[in-house]
Parts: sequence; C-alpha cells; structure tokens
Amino acid sequence: MSQKYSSSRFLKGAMVLTVAALVTKLLSAVYRIPFQNIVGDIGFYIYQQVYPFYGIAIALSTYGFPVIISKMVAEKLEGEDEEGAKRVAVTSFLFLCFVGFSWFLLVYFGSGVIARWMGDPLLKPLLQVISLSFLLLAPLSVIRGYYQGKEDMVPTAVSQVTEQAIRVATILIFSTILVSQGYSLYMTGKGALFGSITGGLGGLLVLLTFLTARREKLFLRKYLSLPADYVQIWSRLFKNGTAICVSAMLLVLLQFVDSLNVYSLLLSSGMEAESAKTWKGIYDRGQPFVQLGTVVATSISLTIVPLVTNAYLKRRESLVREYSQLSLKISITIGFAATLGIINIMVPTNTMLFENALGSKVIAVFCLSIFFSCLILTFAGIFQGIGRIYYPAFCILMGIFVKYLGNACLIPVMGVMGASVSTVGSLSIIAIMMVIKLRKWFPIRFFTFSFYKTLLLSGAAMTIGLQGLLWIYDTLLDNGMPGRPLSVLFSIGGVCIGGILFLIVFLRGNVLSREDISFLPFGSKWVWLMNKVQPNNK
Repeated sequence: MSQKYSSSRFLKGAMVLTVAALVTKLLSAVYRIPFQNIVGDIGFYIYQQVYPFYGIAIALSTYGFPVIISKMVAEKLEGEDEEGAKRVAVTSFLFLCFVGFSWFLLVYFGSGVIARWMGDPLLKPLLQVISLSFLLLAPLSVIRGYYQGKEDMVPTAVSQVTEQAIRVATILIFSTILVSQGYSLYMTGKGALFGSITGGLGGLLVLLTFLTARREKLFLRKYLSLPADYVQIWSRLFKNGTAICVSAMLLVLLQFVDSLNVYSLLLSSGMEAESAKTWKGIYDRGQPFVQLGTVVATSISLTIVPLVTNAYLKRRESLVREYSQLSLKISITIGFAATLGIINIMVPTNTMLFENALGSKVIAVFCLSIFFSCLILTFAGIFQGIGRIYYPAFCILMGIFVKYLGNACLIPVMGVMGASVSTVGSLSIIAIMMVIKLRKWFPIRFFTFSFYKTLLLSGAAMTIGLQGLLWIYDTLLDNGMPGRPLSVLFSIGGVCIGGILFLIVFLRGNVLSREDISFLPFGSKWVWLMNKVQPNNK
C-alpha cells in the first residue's frame, strides 16, 4: 500500500470509528429508558415491535455495505485510479438504490401481512413509517464507504453520531408532546418512529456537507455509466455485504424474531391482549441492559479487526493468535463481570430505570445473553479479521432458527420467561459453533486453570458483597423507605461496590499482564490500579 494510505492512518481511522460506534451504541441503549418512562410498558411494546426494521436498515447502511464499498474503493486508490474509485462508488449506489427501494416496497406494502403475523393489525401504519428509512440506504452507504475507502473516517463518524442524536431527540420530544396531548400510544409510537427519518436525513446532510466542502464531485454524469466489471461489484456487495450485515445484526435479528411471535404466542396461549402487550413490554426492558453490557465487547471487536487483519495479511500467525487470545480473555472477563453484576442488582436497577421491579427474574435470565453476546461479537471480529466473513453469518442464522423454534416451544409453557430462555439458548449455540471452528482453524489455547479460578473467585467476592447490599435494601423497603429513590442509591452503589470488589480480586490474581491491560480503553489507568493492588509485583 502506498504511503498515502498507510497502516498507521488506517489504525487511527479505525479508532475514530470505534469511538463513534460506542457513542451511537450508548445513545441507542440509554434513550429507551426515558422513553419507556414516558409511554409505559404497552407503549414500549408498540415501539419495540417495529424497531427491528430500523435496526436492519441501520446495520445495512453502517456496518455492512460501507465496509465492502470501502474495500473496493481502496483497491482502486491503491492503483492510483481515482476515477475508478468514483465509478465503484456510483455503481454501488445504483445497486443499493434497487436494494433500498425493494426493502421499502416489501415493508410498506407488506405492512398489513407483517402486522397480522405479529398478532397486532394496529401496527400497520407504524411499519409503513419505518419502511421510509430504507430509501436512505443507498446515499448513506455509498458516501460512508467512499470516504472509508480513502481512509477518512471522520465523515462516517460524524454522520453516525448526528443521525443517532437527532433520532433520539425526535423520539423523546415527539413522545412527550403526543402523550401530553392525549394521543393514543399507537400514534405516539408512530411519532417516535419518525425519528428514524429525521435522523437519517440529518446523517445524510452531514455527508453531503463533507462532499461539498471538500469539492468531491462524486455523482457526475460521466460516472453513471456502468463499468465493465459492474457484475463483479454488485456480486461482492450482495454476498460480502450481506454476510457482514448478518454478523452486525445479531441482537436486532433476535429482537425481530421476538417481534414476530412473542405477542402472538402469548395470545394463543390464552393471555388477554392488554396483559400480553404489557408483558412483552416488560420483557423488552432487557434490551437496554444487553446493549449497555455489550458496549465494551463491541469496542474490542471493532479494535481487534484491523489488528488481526494486519497480522494476517503479513502472514504472522503467531501474532493473529496472540491478538485473538487477548481479545477473548478480556471479552470473557468483562462479559462475565457485567452479566453477574447486573443479575445481582436486577431488582433495584429495574426499579430505578423502569419505575417498578416487574419481570426482574425474566430480565435477569435474559441478561445471561450479555456474556454470550460479548463472546460472539469478539469471535465475529476475529473471523472478519482473517477474512472468514461467511461462517459467523451462518452461525447466527442457525441461532436465529433455534430462537424461533425455542419461542414456539417455550412461550406457551413458560410465558415471556420462555423467550428469555430461548434467547440465551440460541446465543450459547452460536458461541459454541464459533469456538469449535476457530479452534479448528487456529489452535488457540483457551487459557489456564488459574484464569478461570481467579474469574470465579472475583465473581464470588462481587456476589457476596452485592447480596449483602441487597439485604440492606430489602430491610429498608420493609421499613417503609420510598422505593424508587432507594433503588437509585443502591443501584449506583451496587455498580461501584461490585465493580471494585471484582477488580481487586481479579487484578490480584495476576492473570492479565500489564501489557494485556494496556490494550483496554484507558489502559494506563488500569495499569496504575494494578500497581496499587499489587505494590510488590514489579
């Protein structure tokens, strides 16, 4: 690669995208909490039924097609073919216009069928609103991919954060106004979903501003004619883009399955419609927990891809193995700590965020998926780094099939608890399939006995401390202390106390070197803490 497109610039660009992805993930998780407080569990159910369609659109325009376009643009620029790079972008635009318009037609005109499949015909107009977001797929994907191919990640990062910020603001403002004006929850949901359009337009405006400011004449008439290799370009977009999108849509696809059959299965098992909507909304409270719990794993996944890719392209298999083992070790540690911690303080945290403790056991079981999701995201990053993009997609599709069957078998017997169990079961199957294949391709050692011993001791210390805290919480509740203010105090206190206990025991176990810890965000701070915990360990 030429000096203009250096590996150091690539890694800096990857870090910019990582930060943007973390900000958008946090926004996407956090806004659900005030939104649920505004509209209640039934309003949350209405929104969550339709949200997965937006999740699919955002995955296509952020994580799937831009990645493939960027690779094809970079290949042209490596040969110093600037016009060829622009032709690739415009050819991709023509193909994605067809893809986006097809999705729009499918969802808009199929909204009645989809709503009946979900068991709630009143969702039809909401599905028609969300279908409009697919019309923005082509310009968002192409401009992001074009700039990423030039190793300029700033336009993509700014557009992603802008899109999510405008969307969240629209959701909260519209829902507040519509509820206060006495509109129905379905109309409120429709207004909230309009945020997907305003957010997408805001992100597109940012990208067009970058094109104008930098005088990038991308969409000229001379580039509109199809090049000789247009079939190859479209084929790569379809096959590779779809595979990467499926890997990025893991949690969205699970939500999609739940949208299709949880409510309808609750109805068919004899539950009243209002009760079924309420319990589906309560079950959906688990989504922000999982999204927040996997934020760090997402950052590891996004960070590990360029590192593994560089090592793999240089045929340094030992370095690939080293990066992979390190990312898995950190992912297992963080996933285990986050899962166990959230489960321990679920009752006060559920009350703090969602006003009451309804469904705490259901959400606690659902939160087991944090651990498996962390593993799967890290595995997918490793597979992508070594160019094996199809196998993670295959594993996830198999898991989605298991999830659908699991819902059908368990919900009639266990209610929404069955949906939680089927989610955890499907994720565990995906993780096991990836472990087996990764060990076959690379003889990765899954750590020593001392690592798992330290992990379990750290978890035990955290659990003992948090259960003692919960005993005090229950005692104060029984003595008439106000529930929600008390839950805020004990939730935040539980996070701090549990985190400190886990870190002290884990760092004293000396199963991560200082070099390993420096891989984490704010690595120097963790190394400083490790030195404090182990003052005599030079």
